[in-house]
Amino acid sequence: MTAMNLEEQKSPLPSPSLVDLDDASLVAALRHGDKRAFELIMRRYNQRLFRVARSILRNETEAEDAVQESWLRAFTHLERLQDPARLGSWLARIAANEALDRLRRRGPPVPQNFDEANERESAPGANPPFPTPDAEKRRSEARALIERAVDGLPENFRIVFVLRSIEELSVEETARVLDIPADTVKTRLHRANKLLREELKDALDAALPDAFGFDGARCDRIVANVLSRLQTASGRLPQLPPD
Repeated sequence: MTAMNLEEQKSPLPSPSLVDLDDASLVAALRHGDKRAFELIMRRYNQRLFRVARSILRNETEAEDAVQESWLRAFTHLERLQDPARLGSWLARIAANEALDRLRRRGPPVPQNFDEANERESAPGANPPFPTPDAEKRRSEARALIERAVDGLPENFRIVFVLRSIEELSVEETARVLDIPADTVKTRLHRANKLLREELKDALDAALPDAFGFDGARCDRIVANVLSRLQTASGRLPQLPPD
């Protein structure tokens, strides 16, 4: 099979017919020399790889770098892809390993499980990461969302929630403030929490598809950088072995 120079890849997007191919067919197209399949694979899985890396590194810039390294690692070891139909999971594992490697190099050691991670992050004296502008913005948006939800509670539920959950008064203290029985405090707090969960669930369900957003500019940048680095390194598109 004739090798393909990256310089020949002038089309910004693959043709609609190629876009419609499933993963196994797309890998087959790459095997048979269709250079457009290379870019389409990146565009198809850029967001997944970014979200995987971002969830581990919790830093968008570092996650983007990890994705680029993952593509380079993946497409210089394509012979290790045994099942083309599982391309997405194979790529995601590479991205996770790359992100974990970066986390280990960053230190301290990566926890072996989520319980250990939670213990470390909640340990007395643990230093939280310095908030970035993006993190501050998300925190502000989350706070505004919660405040709107609390404001929407019925008044008798709202005041109990504020006293118990925000001001952290005890049940007995809240009962004394409002001059109501302690059992009424417990009931109203339970109902307030239920209403808030329902309200916030709707907001979260609407927002979750856009979590860890991956805009078109970032996707274009990763594709361009990976293609450029491969061109610099070898001048050729890495190939899957022929059938």
